[in-house]
Amino acid sequence: MRVLGIESSCDDTAAAVYDSGAGLLSSIVVSQVSVHEAYGGVVPELASREHIRSIVPVVEQALAEASSGKDDIDGVAVTAGPGLIGSLLVGLCFAKSLAFAWEKPVLGVDHLEAHLFAIFLERGTGFPYVALLVSGGHTSLFRVDGVDAVTFLGGTRDDAAGEAFDKAAKQLGLGYPGGAAIDRLARQGDRARFSFPRAWLSPDSADFSFSGLKTSLRNFLASAEARAARVEDIAASFQEAIVDVLAAKAVAAARREGISRIVLAGGVAANSRLRERIEEDGKASGAEVHLPPLALCTDNAAMVAFLGERKLSAGRSSGPDLNAYAASRFSR
Repeated sequence: MRVLGIESSCDDTAAAVYDSGAGLLSSIVVSQVSVHEAYGGVVPELASREHIRSIVPVVEQALAEASSGKDDIDGVAVTAGPGLIGSLLVGLCFAKSLAFAWEKPVLGVDHLEAHLFAIFLERGTGFPYVALLVSGGHTSLFRVDGVDAVTFLGGTRDDAAGEAFDKAAKQLGLGYPGGAAIDRLARQGDRARFSFPRAWLSPDSADFSFSGLKTSLRNFLASAEARAARVEDIAASFQEAIVDVLAAKAVAAARREGISRIVLAGGVAANSRLRERIEEDGKASGAEVHLPPLALCTDNAAMVAFLGERKLSAGRSSGPDLNAYAASRFSR
């Protein structure tokens, strides 16, 4: 089966073609960073407008690179949520219209669920595994026993790790996107120079909390000590406080579940220190750690096409009432 995947949940317009026999045939992503940079974050209305401008050429390019036309595509998979409703509706309406015109089945895919299976596009792993999904809007732990067999173990009670990175970068004057800026700067800093709080919550909790960490940074930046400090050391120390908690809780969750595999997913999975630490901590605990390639960490349609192919092949599809949604069943 060959599936066209479409993704427009936030500020990336993406399309991809995945074939069950040949694998990933194309993956096109158009970023809106230059549009939102001046505002220090994503502006929903602008994001929707950019998706409208980009959706047709992006899908056409994905099909062209996959040497595929109407007769080659067996189904269309599209992100239905969670995300910005205006952005989601652009991709969703386009996908439903195309599927109707082509007389193909259409399937709504959950954005978070798609991230959990992105690892299979290049490296793959066996089941079960514990997945740590870390992004700008979500920080969660899951047990994954197979497609349609995902169990939510815990998630953030307030801010996501990616949001904490972005807000910290804004306080430090590092620009947008903040997470990548902190990652670059932290490589030149001393991550043990300053001590920021770690919210462990309780020994057996799979939940996260990063709001207190953001407050701690704001208070620190108002101090005389901060004015005399190197920004590289502040960035590295702040990043370490987040990474410590993420890596430790992922390893602890795998141990509690009796699972020896850990998968990292989501946009913050591109953070170099997190990738390093989770490999170190996983190895020390005897677990296999699987890291997606950087191109599959951020939003993309390849993971949507892949998961769509698995579900469509199993006879799953969505009806004409398929609509966008803001809250996922895979989050708190």
